[in-house]
Amino acid sequence: MAKEITARSENYSQWYLDIVNKAGLAENSAVRGSMVIKPYGYAIWEKIKEDLDRRFKETGHQNAYFPLFIPKSFLSKEADHVEGFAKECAVVTHHRLMNNPNGSGVVVDPDAKLEEELIVRPTSETIIWNTYKNWIKSYRDLPLLINQWANVVRWEMRTRPFLRTAEFLWQEGHTAHATEEEAIKEARQMHDVYADFAESIMAMPVIKGSKSESERFAGALDTFTIEAMMQDGKALQAGTSHFLGQNFAKAFEVKFLNSENKEELVWATSWGVSTRLVGALIMTHSDDDGLVLPPKLAPIQVVIVPIPKPDEKILEVAEDISTKLKAKGISVKIDTDMKKRPGFKFAEYEMMGVPVRLGIGMRDLDKGVIEVARRDTKEKESVDLENIDAYVEKLLEDIQSNLFQKAVKFREDRTSYVDSFEEFKEVLENKGGFIYAHWDGTAETEEKIKELTKATIRCIPLDAKAEDGIDMISGKPSKRRVLFAKAY
Repeated sequence: MAKEITARSENYSQWYLDIVNKAGLAENSAVRGSMVIKPYGYAIWEKIKEDLDRRFKETGHQNAYFPLFIPKSFLSKEADHVEGFAKECAVVTHHRLMNNPNGSGVVVDPDAKLEEELIVRPTSETIIWNTYKNWIKSYRDLPLLINQWANVVRWEMRTRPFLRTAEFLWQEGHTAHATEEEAIKEARQMHDVYADFAESIMAMPVIKGSKSESERFAGALDTFTIEAMMQDGKALQAGTSHFLGQNFAKAFEVKFLNSENKEELVWATSWGVSTRLVGALIMTHSDDDGLVLPPKLAPIQVVIVPIPKPDEKILEVAEDISTKLKAKGISVKIDTDMKKRPGFKFAEYEMMGVPVRLGIGMRDLDKGVIEVARRDTKEKESVDLENIDAYVEKLLEDIQSNLFQKAVKFREDRTSYVDSFEEFKEVLENKGGFIYAHWDGTAETEEKIKELTKATIRCIPLDAKAEDGIDMISGKPSKRRVLFAKAY
């Protein structure tokens, strides 16, 4: 099965598509640019969703649901917002079909044109803030902390499963606050939630930072981002949190009476992550033999494969091990499929990225041991049957930690500091990865670098230390380095 996967070194893009296909994560649909998320891929998304949803609720947020369709006029109310999404919007113009008068099939009924076109949501700020106008009257109604799990549509021209599709799944938080300080604190809090989730659950190290003005979310005063490095050296924006100021409150006239009975505009945030995180998982950890999953997000953490056939004693041992592991909160599958050889099963579960495989055969059982194989390093070991549950529990922790440390080392090895544009271009061409360089803070310089190299400012790192320097393009003074990379 691994031979069916293109090597990363040969064609990274095809390697990625091969894993999505062969690991059974997703496939293309009949609608251009949209994907069918298959059960195994959706199970990974459910694990992501479950953990994040718990975190959101622990920080005081509630889930709600808002309409898929947005009146076109709503997008016109916030100028920067509509400009940012205008070219990506899918538009509904009619509400009915009719039989084709000239033959078979159906056509759009010309008499069913909508008075006002509807936009299929690319994001929900406008429809939500129009709703909040009715919900918020007093300071007692604040803060309003709402999250939505939904699908959105952005009409992408170049698509790739999970990373960039015309329709994708995500969550979007939308909060309202009485003060600027509260709103900024909220945006930073959710930024921290995303970063901790990425590192502790996805085993994916990230750089926390704020976006340059030209890279901010449309309508935001500040955008906080987490940036991860993929195995081809490109950056992936894995999550964003936005301080929206009072822009949407002004556009939709969302006001409240403060404790002194004076009318004020509310302050806003929004924040979100999407099924893009599944793509991030693939590109952070997987290898030329298939998918590699961190245990905390693996739908199946341990698979038990009876060898050579599931006779009664072997199955009893498998069931006993499964019961003990499940009691520890570990997900287990016993594969009793007689139609497949053990070797085929091993390759299949390796392709699927199952973290731990237990092989149970009579020869090993007679010795009181079973074979344990770990997916991340492909190491195998014979383990005493009596201690197998404790061993596997510790092994899963080790795999989770190892994947994170491996990704950290990869990022460190592919991170560079440069002072000249010639050096910048040379590193970008021959090494890739993250590049820290001085920037004069102007949009003109930023755009010129992007035009000449296709590299963008991924973020202004929050932990960036003050450091006097010279911009590598303009020669103007700079107070700190920012993070550049080519990106998805």
